[in-house]
Amino acid sequence: MTGARLRLGAGVAVLAVVVWRVGTGPFLDGLRLVDAWSVAWACAITAITTLCCAWRWHLVSRGLGVEVPVRAAVAAYYRSQLLNLTLPGGVVGDVHRAVRHGREAGDVGRGARAVVWERTAGQVVQVALTVVLLLVLPSPVRGYVPLVALGLALGALVVALAGRALPRSGASRVSRAAGLAVHDVRHVLLAPRAWPGILLASVLVVAGHTTTFLVAARTAGVTTSFVALLPLALLVLAAMAVPLSLGGWGPREGMAAWAFAVAGLGASLGVTTAVVYGVLVLVASLPGAAVLLADARRRPLPVVAGPRDGLAVGGGVRA
Repeated sequence: MTGARLRLGAGVAVLAVVVWRVGTGPFLDGLRLVDAWSVAWACAITAITTLCCAWRWHLVSRGLGVEVPVRAAVAAYYRSQLLNLTLPGGVVGDVHRAVRHGREAGDVGRGARAVVWERTAGQVVQVALTVVLLLVLPSPVRGYVPLVALGLALGALVVALAGRALPRSGASRVSRAAGLAVHDVRHVLLAPRAWPGILLASVLVVAGHTTTFLVAARTAGVTTSFVALLPLALLVLAAMAVPLSLGGWGPREGMAAWAFAVAGLGASLGVTTAVVYGVLVLVASLPGAAVLLADARRRPLPVVAGPRDGLAVGGGVRA
């Protein structure tokens, strides 16, 4: 609870600083400028990205033996997105999705691992694409990106070496966790029948979120080229991945204000664009409200039984 309050407080603090620096005008402009055209585009793009996220979750859960059908995964993902956008922290929807699926699959550990690895795969691909594009495109942080790329590469190497060095069997929690992680990465994420789909889905999700931000920028009145806007969009999306938000607000507006100001477009325009983006993604996630209403019927999430890998969180080897 303390951690959640700290994250919420950090998001509120960032938002307060942004309001103090630019005033309330850019926020009001962002609300006023949203129109039917931008909403239609956002809804269409979000439908595609949600399908891709659901497909990625389907592939990961299948590898763990608790497969979620794509159709059911789409509904659950819409609900998850809406909860992430409307509740503090930005991860409540994912936690709910993991626990609910795990309970209905009869294995909370595997359900949680499916969501964790699905989200992790998406974040890894997003970081990789962001670094590559920021290396080749002019941006406010281009001079620092090589150092960031080197740091990420060293970090990945350390994690890989640690995974090989840590014992994967034994009674300790560290041993069990290491064994689970190595197993899941090798046999679930990197499985020949899974990794191409996971990679493709993740790339399409990043492309969809970036396109929605570009739509928001045009709606806010930004006239600069898409090539110049793309690095700014990637920076804002990276900031949104930090779980320090108040229903999605805070880091997004802070990064947009800074990035747009450094790029010469003005902090106020950056905040307006971020607000438009926030409104668009919230409206586009409203199908999740219908899923929440349908939850009153308590119909179980369909689960297709699959081959077990013999491992479960906190339970050692499973028969």
